[in-house]
Amino acid sequence: METSKIEKIKNLPEYQQLVRERTGLAWKLSILMLGVYYGYILLLAFNPEFFTTIVMGDYISIGFPVGVAIIVFAFLLTGYYVQRANSVFDDLTAKIKKEVE
Repeated sequence: METSKIEKIKNLPEYQQLVRERTGLAWKLSILMLGVYYGYILLLAFNPEFFTTIVMGDYISIGFPVGVAIIVFAFLLTGYYVQRANSVFDDLTAKIKKEVE
């Protein structure tokens, strides 16, 4: 790609908005996921008795559904990011492409 075209893209307000929104969302979702994950690890480290609570049958403790919930939460965050990328970010990308052509 030509240097002039790259500079033109970088100077577009739509490009700057795209970078700002995508970076902000990525940081927010990453911090949220890390908070949930490390909260789980800290709970396990400082209150292991919590995970011995039996919730189903004779063998399934609360640790299993909490662990599964963390995995489901990660999938939901990923789904939210994909939905956002397919709507807002793709629209901004299309505007940028149209502007540069």
